[in-house]
Amino acid sequence: MKKKKNKTVSNSNDVKKNSIYVQIASYRDNQLIHTLRDMIANAEHPENLKICIAWQHSLEDVWDNLDEYKNDPRFIILDIKHTDSRGVCWARNLTQQSYGGEDWTFQIDSHHRFVKNWDTECINILEQLKQKGHKKPLITSYIPSFNPSNDPAERVQEPWRMNFDRFIPEGAVFFLPGHIEGWQNLKEPIPARFYSAHFCFAPGSFAKEVQHDPNYYFHGEEISIAVRAYTCGYDLFHPHKIIAWHEYTRQGRTKQWDDDKNWVEKNDTCHRRNRKLFEMDDEKKDIDFGPYDFGKERTLEEYERYSGLNFKMRAVQQFTLDLKNPPNPAIENEEDYKNSFLKIFKHCIDIYHNQLKHDDYDFWVVSFELNDGTVINRRDADENEINMMKQDKDYLKVWREFNCEVKPQKWVVWMHSKSAGWVDRYEGGI
Repeated sequence: MKKKKNKTVSNSNDVKKNSIYVQIASYRDNQLIHTLRDMIANAEHPENLKICIAWQHSLEDVWDNLDEYKNDPRFIILDIKHTDSRGVCWARNLTQQSYGGEDWTFQIDSHHRFVKNWDTECINILEQLKQKGHKKPLITSYIPSFNPSNDPAERVQEPWRMNFDRFIPEGAVFFLPGHIEGWQNLKEPIPARFYSAHFCFAPGSFAKEVQHDPNYYFHGEEISIAVRAYTCGYDLFHPHKIIAWHEYTRQGRTKQWDDDKNWVEKNDTCHRRNRKLFEMDDEKKDIDFGPYDFGKERTLEEYERYSGLNFKMRAVQQFTLDLKNPPNPAIENEEDYKNSFLKIFKHCIDIYHNQLKHDDYDFWVVSFELNDGTVINRRDADENEINMMKQDKDYLKVWREFNCEVKPQKWVVWMHSKSAGWVDRYEGGI
C-alpha cells in the first residue's frame, strides 16, 4: 500500500474552523470520481474539507483515476492495490488513522450525491443538537437512493430512517430503510437506534474514539459501531431532511468479495468475533477487543434498554417493531422486562433455478428444525407462492418469520410435483 504524501494537518491549532474530515473507502468504484466532484461542488466551504480515500483500485479499471486530486492539499490518498484489500472495515479503519484534529468527521461511501451546502446543513444540525444538551451528537442513516444511470430524475425526495429487520442466523442485526412519518413538519432530527456506515456526520472526536474494527469483514459492522458509539457517550439521530443520496445496488460492478478467494473464511471469522463481542450463542468474550470494545460512559445493557434489543436472547421489543422512536419505555421489574422481548426468527432460504427439476410443483414443505429432526416451525409454500417466487430471475427467496424459544439449526425444503409426487429434498445449516 502506498500513501500519497499530501500536506497533512499535524497540529489541531492549524485546523480551520468548521473543518471536516471526510472518510471514504472505495473499491473499484466507477462512481468515486463523480462522488468527489459532486461533494466538492455542493459544499458551501470546500476549502474546509480534508478528504481521505482508501483507494482500492485495479489497473484494469480505466475509470478509476485520481490524477486530478493527487496535488490537491485537501486530499490524503491511500493508494492500495485491490488484491491487497482486507475488506471494507479494514479500509475504513485506515482512513481514520489520518484524522488530524478537524472539528467534524464525515464517513460516506464512494457512490453518493449531495444537496447544495450539505456541509453547512450537517454542522447546523449538530450545533442545534448541542444547544439542546447533547454533548456528542451524530447524525446517521440509510439515506435515500439515487440511480446513476438516470440522475437526478430518480433521486428519492424524502429522508429515510433505519428500522430493525432481524437477527440473522450468524448473530448480526440487519436493518431496512424506512420512511420518517411526518418528516415535512419536523424541525430537528429524530432519535436513532442504529448506525449506517455509508452516512455518518459527527464531531471529529468520533474518528478517534469509535474506530472501525479492522478484524471485522462486513456483517456486524453497523450494529457494533452503533453500540460502541452509544456506550462512548454519543447520541444517535436520523436527519430530518435530505443531505445526500446513496446508490444501493452497484449492479454489475465488482465488490471486494468478488475478488477475494478467502472472503468466506474472513466473513465467518468476523461473525464469530461479533458474537463474542455481544456474548451471543454462549460465546465468551475471551479476547481483548482493545480500542474496539464498548465504551465506558454507558453500558451495553443501557443500550439494550434504549433500543429495545436483547443480544443474548436474540430478541426485540414490540415498541421497536412498531417503529417508534427511542428510547423505549422503561420497565423497572426485571421479570416484566425480560418478558417484554419477542424472540423472532426471520430467515430467507435461497433456492436456485437449477435446483428446480419439474415444472408442475404444487406444494413445498418448508420446515425449520433441530439437527435431530425436531421441527421448530413449519409453514409450507402453496402453488401460488411457488409461482410468485419463480419470477425472480436470480433465485427463489423463501422467506419465513416466526416466534421461537430455540434457534433452529437447519432448514428443509421438500418439493412435491403434480406429476411425479414427492421429489427433491434440500436442506441447509443455519
